[in-house]
Amino acid sequence: MPAASFLDLPYRSAKPRAIGLTHVLDPGAGRGATADLLESAAAHIDIWKVGWGTAYVDTALAAKLALLAEHDIAACLGGTLLEIAWAQGRAAECLDWARDAGFRHVEVSRGTVAMSLAEKRDLITRASRDFTVLAEVGAKSPGEQLAARHWPAECRSDLDAGASLVVTEGRQSGTVGTFDGAGRVRPDVVEAVVSAVGVERVVFEAPRSAQQAWFIRRFGPDVNLGNVALSDALSVETLRLGLRSDTAAVDRRDTAGSELA
Repeated sequence: MPAASFLDLPYRSAKPRAIGLTHVLDPGAGRGATADLLESAAAHIDIWKVGWGTAYVDTALAAKLALLAEHDIAACLGGTLLEIAWAQGRAAECLDWARDAGFRHVEVSRGTVAMSLAEKRDLITRASRDFTVLAEVGAKSPGEQLAARHWPAECRSDLDAGASLVVTEGRQSGTVGTFDGAGRVRPDVVEAVVSAVGVERVVFEAPRSAQQAWFIRRFGPDVNLGNVALSDALSVETLRLGLRSDTAAVDRRDTAGSELA
């Protein structure tokens, strides 16, 4: 059945998109579960991050990555695995393996192991030779202080080193980095990063629907959203299109034209 088309909705570009990216977090879904999701949601997913180190132990990884490629979805290796490889002196081997496995994107982060900004910059430069790099900023532990002061310079440095996008830390919990411990957006952090590099160069990790709605209301339907749960891929698109009350902008009038309360 063709998609419905009778409503007036915000414009959304078709893939391949440069803005309005939906970046999903895969915690280890099998090929069957991946195929089931893509049957209905492939048109709305741009980047598929294989996270939590699952790529390293998944014996069916090749089949899953081939399926993603068939649907024009960029497979991205999660940053923690590369951090661990870097800490063991195996970053080059990790990147070679990721390239041969079929990844087109990699995330470069420094939220798990001790890595200086200069070392992160060097790793981004190395990775950008073969991959589109998403550079994550922020710590994975709660209560990070002075993010609004420090993140902008790191974002600029990451892009200068060869990253295509920067990712603001939020984790799957949505309670660190860009958010406070209760999951509320830290507007000062968001605005500082956007002022530094532009909203189109930022992927905001926003795993919770209220967080996703906040970014869409603030920046519009073509804001880049990351760490979206696989099960939420379609619902995020409905948020972008104003098909949910969180982002709907309906002109509520009665038949005589008077405003309804």
